Amino acid sequence: MGKKFDKQIKGLWIDPLVFTQKFVKACDICHCSGECCYYGVYTDKKEHDKILGIKDRIIASMDDSQTKNVEKWFEAPEKDDDFESGIAYGTEVHNGKCVFLDKQGFCTIQKVAVDSQEFKWKYKPLYCILFPLVIYNGALTVDDDHLARMHYCSKVGNQVSTVFDACKNELIYLLGEDGFQELDEYRKIFLKRNKKVEA
Repeated sequence: MGKKFDKQIKGLWIDPLVFTQKFVKACDICHCSGECCYYGVYTDKKEHDKILGIKDRIIASMDDSQTKNVEKWFEAPEKDDDFESGIAYGTEVHNGKCVFLDKQGFCTIQKVAVDSQEFKWKYKPLYCILFPLVIYNGALTVDDDHLARMHYCSKVGNQVSTVFDACKNELIYLLGEDGFQELDEYRKIFLKRNKKVEA
């Protein structure tokens, strides 16, 4: 991976696509109903266990479009080195959407935290938080394959920002303030260098 990318921050190689990929200004469930969540997500074993640790609270917040049968929430575990524990659990799809997505397009896991006045991402899987960012083969990059399937986020007319600008809070969450500052410095160097190449 080091041969493909030049910069590493906090153990992650940085794909410059993060700086150039066009994206919507910000996520807005009113426009897309949480479309990026329809297919489910992979969670680390620790995230899976944390979610099951609050299953009663999640069940109480679910609507009639969701399954409250905990046995139907996750796929079988599989090995994946891009996850901290090395084990990933995919969330199941129910009624054409992730089991944790309600009929309005809101994440029940996040709702539980917000309703309890906890940090909104306290229980939410990292890959849910990061989209359209993803960690793939040790690199922070853009999940352009998944993004291309989105009916709202993939439309050129709606892409008025970049992934970097739209996902500042998510990047800070992942890398910390210091890591984000380092990423921003690298972004400036990368864009300046490539502007000269294009000229």
